[in-house]
Amino acid sequence: MQYERLKKEAQPVLALCYDFDRTLSPYDMQAQGFIQSVGEDVGEFWQQSNKLAIENDMDMNLAYMLTMVKKAKGKFYVTKKALAEYGAKIELYRGVEGWFERINAYGKERGIIIEHYIISSGLKEMIEGTPIAGQFKKIYASAFMYDEDGVPEWPAQTINYTNKTQFLFRIEKGCLDINDHEGVNEYIPPENIRVPLRNIVYFGDSDTDIPCMKLVNSYGGHSIGVYNSESGNKAKVYDLMKNNRIRYFAPADYSEGGEIDGLVKAIIDKTAAYEKLEAKHVADLLETRKNIK
Repeated sequence: MQYERLKKEAQPVLALCYDFDRTLSPYDMQAQGFIQSVGEDVGEFWQQSNKLAIENDMDMNLAYMLTMVKKAKGKFYVTKKALAEYGAKIELYRGVEGWFERINAYGKERGIIIEHYIISSGLKEMIEGTPIAGQFKKIYASAFMYDEDGVPEWPAQTINYTNKTQFLFRIEKGCLDINDHEGVNEYIPPENIRVPLRNIVYFGDSDTDIPCMKLVNSYGGHSIGVYNSESGNKAKVYDLMKNNRIRYFAPADYSEGGEIDGLVKAIIDKTAAYEKLEAKHVADLLETRKNIK
């Protein structure tokens, strides 16, 4: 099968990659209507889900997906449409809805293409129901496979903290289809890489984001830890910073003039300057290869 593979653009690409729960939204998405609708206490729901995982040596994301289906049984059908409707009710952090177009425009002014991606353990169907779903070039998240009535038959995809990193490599090489195993493992000369890891910004809030943060950091990219500005609890970002998991932290407020806004604009400025130098280096390297006998 032939998969679409994106080629290197004429202008540099900066990929902004986000976790979802507690990064773009202040709460777990399942706890913003779904768990309450099945008559469960939020804490008890997660305790039961985690217990199911532990007792069966089960991936915790598969466990929560199964728990959602089982808890809804006899009350209503979990369907793709219903999950999208719950997604439409998800609360977003301040400034998120205006963030994407503003940052895209800033990048364009500086000759940088901005692309946005979700890499989340949450449910793709719920994220697709949010008003910001259309802003992402790709949403990588856990998902169900559905029958002809839109009812889940089986998990189609589960994303946990360890396999999140594969999606950074997919973005790097432009092989965005999750089944394109050949493309993501193919060697591409550095000068032909579509989105070098140095041009990836990863936003996260917790331990589940550490592998992605560490990978991005190790290649000169940018990792940003966010915390809830209302609670002001910085314990997790302090821990991430202490252990060199993140380069920066900021309150999860995406409003114009806010700390994240200024930080990302500075990263765009740095990228624009660096990529001009890199373009000169690549041109000189290619000329040298061509002329050396």
